[in-house]
Amino acid sequence: MASTTTLNANNLAALGSERLAALLLEMTAGDAAAKRRLRLELASHSGGDVAGAIRKRLVSIARSRSYVDWRKARELGQDLETQREAIVTHVAPNNPGEAFDLLWRLLEMAPSIYERCDDSNGLIGGIIATARDDLGDVADRAGQSVEVLVGRVLSAVCANDYGQFDGLIGTTAPALGSDGLTRLKVKFEEMAAGIAKAAAGEGRQAIGLSMRGPSHADDRERSHQERQVRSALIEIADALGDVDGFVRRHSEEERTNPMIAAAIAERMLAAGRLDEALAALKQAEGTYRHGGYWPGWQRAYINVFDALGRSDDAQAERWQAFERGLDADYLRAYLKRLPDFDDIDAEARAIDYVSEYPGFHQALAFMIDWPALDRAARMIIARTDELDGDHYGLLTPAADALEQRYPLAATLVLRAMIDLSLDAAKYKRYGHAARHLRTCEHLARRIEDFAGHPDHADYTADLKQRHGRKSGFWDA
Repeated sequence: MASTTTLNANNLAALGSERLAALLLEMTAGDAAAKRRLRLELASHSGGDVAGAIRKRLVSIARSRSYVDWRKARELGQDLETQREAIVTHVAPNNPGEAFDLLWRLLEMAPSIYERCDDSNGLIGGIIATARDDLGDVADRAGQSVEVLVGRVLSAVCANDYGQFDGLIGTTAPALGSDGLTRLKVKFEEMAAGIAKAAAGEGRQAIGLSMRGPSHADDRERSHQERQVRSALIEIADALGDVDGFVRRHSEEERTNPMIAAAIAERMLAAGRLDEALAALKQAEGTYRHGGYWPGWQRAYINVFDALGRSDDAQAERWQAFERGLDADYLRAYLKRLPDFDDIDAEARAIDYVSEYPGFHQALAFMIDWPALDRAARMIIARTDELDGDHYGLLTPAADALEQRYPLAATLVLRAMIDLSLDAAKYKRYGHAARHLRTCEHLARRIEDFAGHPDHADYTADLKQRHGRKSGFWDA
């Protein structure tokens, strides 16, 4: 049974409403944000104008011009979150149209907030992103006419300089419907035509030359507009399920980019157009094979092979994906599809491959996580010279995992971190290094053969000879 002093709803309710009210007043004294939260709760409980109170507070925040440094950003974030939560909790259930307008107002405020706020920890940005998701939840119930909503979305996308309206078309797509999305598409296509016409117009002021010809004063702004319009048309195509429209928005050259090819293939695959999905991936295969990190292309390639019934090709790609970067998920997927007992031989072959992998620490991380601790220990003993003690984020848990059954391997890992700390005079790590040395002393009692490495006494003696004056280590 839970203690009567445990902080939970039942125990607090037992204090009684009067005592809780007194405690709340005491705890919120001097806390403006907490008081605003309580006032909103009271307004909601008594049937007051919650929406009006929120709107008034949003106007106050928008009008403020004082700079908010990182220390005060949390306070501003709590204020914004209080308003957002109140909109969703108290306004949206009974008045989704009002909630929609308030959330929209909150998003419109984002530029002025970002311009006067240090949001290096992303707190404000996270609240804005959540508000944008909330907007999507109430948009379909808000009762906005299609014409009005199209106009608002169009204006917002064109003013999306801080990313506050990222993904807005997809978010409002259910409310826009096919008719609204089509209207929006026409408007953005008209904008694209106008931008192209302006770019080809005469009398533009040339301010320099580039590899592509004359550069003009308005080139940067035009380029920005082109990106906005193109991104919007791609989002509209997705919302309409228009695969061909999505493809048309990418040039032939862009389709050789594995990331874009994968995006096209995924949409073709969802539409059941399997041969076209494979053809899209083939356009970028040369770039993919040439190098780089393109996980989306590999994943799409395998999915298309599976959909086509080409399981052998899919398995070959899974194995290749594993080999490229020691991707454990692809190896597990590969083994899962093998007949009984074949998976045992394949796993052994994979571990053999890992043990010879050029990137020692990547291989060690794989062995520890898989886990294949016996092979990790053997690899450490065979490739001790490749241990880099600066990888303490990997080596510390590796030593912990190995010390019970493989004390020599754990010792060599610990010694690598000790040596790095002392050789490089990383005095902030001396405490950890001293603890590692004590662990080595404990492990040495269970090591019968040091396999050509110095035993603990000789290793400690060598440390004292080379680093005897580093009292910060020896006294730790």
